[in-house]
Amino acid sequence: MERDTLQQLLAVARGDAPADLVIKNAQVVNVFSGEVYPAEVAIYQGYIAGVGTGYGGREEHDLEGRYLVPGLIDTHIHIESTLSLPFELARVIVPKGTTTLVADPHEIANVCGLDGIRFMLEASEGLPLDVRIMLPSCVPASPLSSAGAVLEAADLLELWGRHPRILGLAEFMNVPGAVLGDAKSLDKLMAFRGERIDGHAPRISGKWLQAYAAAGPATDHECTTAEEALEKLRAGLFVLVREGTVTRDLEALLPIINEKTAGRMAFCTDDRHPEDLLDEGHVDFLIRKAVQRGLSPITAIQMATLNAANAHRLYDRGAIAPGRRADLVVVRSLEDFRAERVYAGGRWVGEAGVPVGEWVRPEADQSRVRNTVQVDPSRLSLDVPAQGNTLRAIGVVPNQVVTEERIVRPRVVDGLAQADPENDLLKVAVVNRYGNAGVGLGFVHGLGLRKGAIAGTVGHDSHNLTCVGADDESMRTAMRALAEAGGGYAVALGQAVLALTPLPIAGLMSDQPIPQIREQMDTLLAATQQLGSTLHDPVMHVAFLPLEVIPKLKLTDKGLVDVEKFRFVSLWV
Repeated sequence: MERDTLQQLLAVARGDAPADLVIKNAQVVNVFSGEVYPAEVAIYQGYIAGVGTGYGGREEHDLEGRYLVPGLIDTHIHIESTLSLPFELARVIVPKGTTTLVADPHEIANVCGLDGIRFMLEASEGLPLDVRIMLPSCVPASPLSSAGAVLEAADLLELWGRHPRILGLAEFMNVPGAVLGDAKSLDKLMAFRGERIDGHAPRISGKWLQAYAAAGPATDHECTTAEEALEKLRAGLFVLVREGTVTRDLEALLPIINEKTAGRMAFCTDDRHPEDLLDEGHVDFLIRKAVQRGLSPITAIQMATLNAANAHRLYDRGAIAPGRRADLVVVRSLEDFRAERVYAGGRWVGEAGVPVGEWVRPEADQSRVRNTVQVDPSRLSLDVPAQGNTLRAIGVVPNQVVTEERIVRPRVVDGLAQADPENDLLKVAVVNRYGNAGVGLGFVHGLGLRKGAIAGTVGHDSHNLTCVGADDESMRTAMRALAEAGGGYAVALGQAVLALTPLPIAGLMSDQPIPQIREQMDTLLAATQQLGSTLHDPVMHVAFLPLEVIPKLKLTDKGLVDVEKFRFVSLWV
C-alpha cells in the first residue's frame, strides 16, 4: 500500500472522508473471535478501512442481512491440473468465492523450465483472482525420472525476489534428499531458509519426519490418516487438508480437527479436474463438505480464510478487518455455503456463480510452451519378455494417488508378458516425450479396463507420455493421437480414437474455456466407462502412475520404482 493511499484510508476509517464503497446491513463473520454480528464495511482503494456503523460512501450495497465472509484461499494448487489457463480458471472459481490461490507451477516447470514459470506469472497477471507462486523445488521430482528441464538452486534464485507474487519454495518432494542432507537438496533448502517452504512427505513418520521438519518445510498436504496428520502437527508442520479429484482426505482428517488443532490446519485442492470444479465447486465445496460431516461452520470458514492466510504469511487478507484486502464473499447460509456475491480487492466481480464486470485476459507468450511432445509411437517397442512366473504390478487404490505393490501371474504368449484384462491386469508404458527414446514398461492392476487404452501427456511430475492398455495396438493408437495433437488425453480401441482432449500448452493445458474442456473430458471419461472402468476418474489415476515420490510402486521412463526404498526394482519377482 502506498503512503498516500494509507493516509486517505485512515481518513475513511476515522469517518473524516467518504469510502469508495460501504457494504451495509451485513452479518459479518469475524474469523478472529468466531463471532457473527451486524456491521457495515467501509472500503477504500481495494482495502477495508473500517468495520462498524455510521460509514458513508460514494457507493453503497445493501446485503439485507446476509452473511459477509472473507474471500476464500486455496493454500496449494497446481493450476495445470485444472487443464485450463489461469484466466479461465478464475472465471469459474472466483464467482464461487475463491479470491487467492497459492500455486505451484512445477507441472509446467518440469516441461518448460523457467520459461514455464514465467508463462504462468504472465498468464495470471491482473486477474480478480490473486495468484501467488511458489517456486518448484524438484524439477525433476527425483533422479528416477526424466523431465524436460532441470532446475537447480541457482536457477530458482534467478526469479526469487524479482516478482511480487512469488512467495517461496514449493513442495519439497525429495524427502530422502532433505532427510539425508543431499548436497543439491540442501542448496535449495538453505537458499530459502527462513522463507516459506512447502512440504510433501507422504507416510513419513518417526525420526525421518523429525529430520524432514528440521530441514525447513513448514507445511504438508499429503496426510491421508488422522494419525499421520496429528504426528505432523506435533512436529510443527501446518497441515493442509486436501480434497482434490483423486485424492480426497477431508473425511479421514476430520476426527482431529478441533479447537486445539484447527488453527494449524487449512484447506487445499492440489489437483482438481474441470468436472469437479463445475459440479462440486472449489474451496466452497470443502467448506460445505466439512460442515455436512460435522465441523462447525465458523471453524470451516476459518480454515478457508484466516488459517490459510497465516499458513503462507499473507497477513493482508483472510479476515474482515481494517487494513486487509477487501476480498469478500456474500452467502445466505453458513451451513450451506454458496457464494451469492463476490468482491475482489473491493471490486464486485461475481454474482450468483457467474463473473461480473470487465475481466481483462492477460497477455502471455505461448510460443515458449507449445510443441513440447516429441514422440514417434511407431518406433517404440512395447514387448515385455517373460523372465519368470510372477511380476510386480502397480496396484491402484481408488480415490488415492498412493498405490500398492501387487504380485501377480501375467499371461504369457510367445515368451512375452501380455495384459490380462479379464483379471484386471493392464500394460503400462511411460515414454520419454523430450526427444529421448527411453520407455519404461510395467503392469497395473485395478483400473478396470476390459479393452482399449488410455494415454496422456499429463504424467506427474515429469509429464512423460503415459499409456495404459489392454493391447498394444490400442496403446499405439492413443499415443499417436497425442503426438499429433501436441499433447492431452486420448482413449482408443484398436485403430480408432474414441475420445481426445487436446492440451497443446505444454501438453498440460487447453486454451479453451473450462466448460468446453469439461465437455471433452466428459466424452473421454464416458469412453473409459465403455471400455470397462468404474473408477470416478481413471484418467487422473493414469496421470499419477509415474509419480515416483508417492508410495508405493510407480513407473517412470527409466523403470519401475519402489518409492519407499527410493530405488529401481525389477519388474519380475
